[in-house]
Amino acid sequence: MSIFDRFERGLLRRQRQVKRIGRQTDRLLEREFFQRFGRLWHVRRFVTVWVLIIVFLMGGVIVQTHALSGYYQRLEPAPGGLYTEGIVGAYTNANPIYATGEVDEAVSHLIFASLLKYNNQNQLTGDLADQWQLQDNGLQYLVHLRPHLSWQDGKPLTASDVVFTFQTIQNPDAQSPFVNSWQGVTVTALDNQTVLFTLPNPLASFPASLTMGIIPQHILGSVPTAQMRSAAFNTTEPVGAGPFAINGLQVTGGTPETREERVALKPFNNYYGGKPKLNEFTVHAFASQTSMRSSFDKEQISAMVGLDSVPAKLAKNKSVKQYKMPLTAGTYVFFKTSEGVLADAKVRQALVQGSDTATVLSKLGSNLIPVDEPLLRGQLAYNAKYSQLAYNVAAAQQELTADGWMPGAGGIRYKKGQPLMFNLFAQNTSQYTTVTHDLQQEWRQLGASVQVYLQPATDLQPTLQAHSYDALLYGISIGIDPDVYAYWDSSQADPRAPGRLNFSEYKSTVADQGLEAGRTRTDAALRVIKYQPFLQAWQQDAPALGLYQPDFLYVTHGTVYGLHERTINAGIDRYQNVQNWEIRAVPTTIK
Repeated sequence: MSIFDRFERGLLRRQRQVKRIGRQTDRLLEREFFQRFGRLWHVRRFVTVWVLIIVFLMGGVIVQTHALSGYYQRLEPAPGGLYTEGIVGAYTNANPIYATGEVDEAVSHLIFASLLKYNNQNQLTGDLADQWQLQDNGLQYLVHLRPHLSWQDGKPLTASDVVFTFQTIQNPDAQSPFVNSWQGVTVTALDNQTVLFTLPNPLASFPASLTMGIIPQHILGSVPTAQMRSAAFNTTEPVGAGPFAINGLQVTGGTPETREERVALKPFNNYYGGKPKLNEFTVHAFASQTSMRSSFDKEQISAMVGLDSVPAKLAKNKSVKQYKMPLTAGTYVFFKTSEGVLADAKVRQALVQGSDTATVLSKLGSNLIPVDEPLLRGQLAYNAKYSQLAYNVAAAQQELTADGWMPGAGGIRYKKGQPLMFNLFAQNTSQYTTVTHDLQQEWRQLGASVQVYLQPATDLQPTLQAHSYDALLYGISIGIDPDVYAYWDSSQADPRAPGRLNFSEYKSTVADQGLEAGRTRTDAALRVIKYQPFLQAWQQDAPALGLYQPDFLYVTHGTVYGLHERTINAGIDRYQNVQNWEIRAVPTTIK
């Protein structure tokens, strides 16, 4: 038999096997599947139950896995990202010896570092300095710099830069607005890392002055002092030792109403506190709150500065974060004591007693801290014994009647033909609008006619400078130290006084002596005693009505990790640890 015949027979045999297997398969499918499939209807409930059990178990596994993921994962911040902060104002000067506006101060504090700064507990701590000592009964302060400090151009920062900074401020040709604060202070470099400040008189609050940014002598030392205010260094070429360095300036808009500036900053790699975690920080200056809010709504900026309240639409947005930081400042109604009906101490006392400050504060919609003295609650030397007169309408009316102010036409009181009438000026904000309206109504019940004038910030400044008001609703920065000499000493009521910050034009020999004695003592217990006559005089003379500590409101898209709500002295203190700010969140497995 040939090989071909054997192959053909094998093929036929396999074909018969395949046909046989096929017939067996058909019989099995018919008997075991198709015939039994018809019986499925009779066991439908049994099958349905098992299907539901399987679905339930699978769903439970999915839900449990999702729920337990929170125990094994969490969102944590990560370095990187671009951050843009919107501020209403204009960028004109980053040089710390000139920076005064909100935009300028923001840029200055990001680029420049100071000898001292405030920590998270609002206590003075070292910045460029790592330690300082009080010497010679409060007349000298010895400051030691940190080792290996450098400017953003790589040059070393030494004690000579510190001396140059403050001597430049003291030079009238430099035209620094801080010149009066440094008159009579001698600044000496003992070596490359040690600076000695010698004061003409003891001043307990002096260390707070060392939060001024330091400028580089190797760059500005060759600039004539009279030309320093216009140097390119101040705007496009600043070089500091702070956490961020200048990276660019963009200006848009052809009119004051549309002008905007964007100051782009990059991390300073050799910053003593560590390289900042943000890749870029931009300060965006807007001409108005309207344009800033529009940009925020479009998520073109990360944060907003300068609002006194959050619009209802934003408040409902869960992705918008509000940071409210109490300021060591006081909002007062300052009564001009030098002329008009408010020169009468009895009238001022009655106005204080006739003011329901608790109700006024409750309408502002936030947990504001009340102010009832020239010092803040919890501050050194504050004493509740000397709080302003308590709310008592009946007592206020009796006070006015006893002083000769009698009810007349329309319920207005008169004394010798003169109506109890005065004006009240304030900035045109939502908070101040509420406060002035309520006070106007309350004082009307006493028989006083009050005309309220709400002005935009630009128009209010001439009013402040000229003291062209009868009463003024305004906020003053006090700080952590109780030295309030600038606001209440008689010398500061003089039109020639720097800043002329005694808005009440208050003059009292007793108060002056207490203010002077309190600020020149360095022993805390002794300062408390020395300030008491001032507090007592202020209570009796009622030169102002204390209202509340304002909040600094910071509004952001999402959480800014590293930024915490805490008491601060000024808005720029939000940057205390800006090098640690982070805005990105990534899931991390918990180990």
